[in-house]
Amino acid sequence: MTRAVFLDALGTLLELEPPWVLLRSKLPDVSEERLQAAVRMEMDYYREHAHEGRDEASLVDLRERCARLISDELGVEISAEELVSSVRFDPYPDAEPALRDLRGRGLKLVVVSNWDCSLGTVLEASGLSRHLDGAVSSAETGSRKPDPGIFGSALALAGCAPEQALHVGDTPHEDVAGAEAAGVRALLIDREGEGDISALGQIVQHL
Repeated sequence: MTRAVFLDALGTLLELEPPWVLLRSKLPDVSEERLQAAVRMEMDYYREHAHEGRDEASLVDLRERCARLISDELGVEISAEELVSSVRFDPYPDAEPALRDLRGRGLKLVVVSNWDCSLGTVLEASGLSRHLDGAVSSAETGSRKPDPGIFGSALALAGCAPEQALHVGDTPHEDVAGAEAAGVRALLIDREGEGDISALGQIVQHL
């Protein structure tokens, strides 16, 4: 019997507004191609180092490194504050209804994400945290998906055994492989229709 559902954050519950949209007004002399390439490079760097933002001080350092990376690439000074203000997350339309439904079925809901220590703040700002029982990030646990250790923290938070949990995420390597390595069943969500499910409402079919 499934007692808990774990969910990835970005690409599963939350959608990222492309940061170059808000940075555009600050960089009128930079071509769209160069701007997007620089932002994508910074995003790749952040994804690989998000777990290093363990507390306020180390998060500030991580954000400053990201800002320096994009500034050097474009030859234009972008502050960490400007970069952070250009990053906005919105919940997918199906996120809140699905969480509400799953919670109504008595399931524990925990977000499991490769993220810095701001994960809780982001979930709170999105309005989703009130439907969750908690969240574990790679920064807080010191374990980054696909390492199964992060799922161990989620299992402890949910108070259930691996075979009683189901994880939903959008990446085969991190989410599916990581969950299965921890003995947790996994569903791949692909909103283009190529995964196990294409919408969060379909989770209930696999409980």
